[in-house]
Amino acid sequence: MRKLIIRNIEFYSFNNEAWYNSEETGCEKITESSTDIINFFIDGLCEFWPDAYKGLDKEYKSLNFNLSYKRFRIVKRFICCNFSNIDDVNDIDANGNFHFEHVPCPLRGECALEGICCHPKFNSKISDSEKRVLELLYKGQDKESIANTLCLSEHTVNNHIRNAYNRLGIHSTAEFIKYASTNHLFE
Repeated sequence: MRKLIIRNIEFYSFNNEAWYNSEETGCEKITESSTDIINFFIDGLCEFWPDAYKGLDKEYKSLNFNLSYKRFRIVKRFICCNFSNIDDVNDIDANGNFHFEHVPCPLRGECALEGICCHPKFNSKISDSEKRVLELLYKGQDKESIANTLCLSEHTVNNHIRNAYNRLGIHSTAEFIKYASTNHLFE
């Protein structure tokens, strides 16, 4: 059995089930045996949206006796809450980035996981100091004005940018701007 490459995939909901469409496999329903997708999502949730993972883990704690099924239900719920519309933007792009959608939900205003599972808070892996520097960079300031605004040396500003880029796997300002925009880092 070959491993599914989780890139350029569109997710959607149909008949209360989570489905996906990829160039590689076409349309398929996500089931408990969809281990490539389940593992990809669980890893992503734990790393980038830990609050969403904790909330969903708690929501499905009654399934702890069957961890495979619990992981499936967590992923299914996350997909249905964030990617259930079919549109012309892949929910996971060629770089593995997630593109969240505003999903109409019948439980809006009532769901205990609203704002936790749907539209989850992104864990960027960068420090607060780095984030302050990067936010000004994102808003178009150059390194000298960032240093002046934050009362830092340019050397410190450069170190914050370099360290954050290394942790995020980013190599340029343009790549960072795209990353910050895609992940709603400063919203």
